[in-house]
Amino acid sequence: AEKIRVLIVDDVAESRDNVERLLSFEPDIQIIGTASRGQEAIDASFERNPDIILMDVNMPDMDGVVATRAILSQRPNVGVIMMSVM
Repeated sequence: AEKIRVLIVDDVAESRDNVERLLSFEPDIQIIGTASRGQEAIDASFERNPDIILMDVNMPDMDGVVATRAILSQRPNVGVIMMSVM
């Protein structure tokens, strides 16, 4: 069976690492990359073709909702899970 391809987007390295560590225990998930900014997430979504993007809401260059809209306008079948860590 194919693994679920996940892209992790968060401007805080520790948060990206924690999510990646948690998901590494799930055998059906493959982390295909991380991004730390909204534009980087948009680029990575086209280059790496994720099934799911875990998207941080608050990033310095672009709101996660804005990045998500840009991605979904071109790739409507990508699942996006918005994350907000306070």
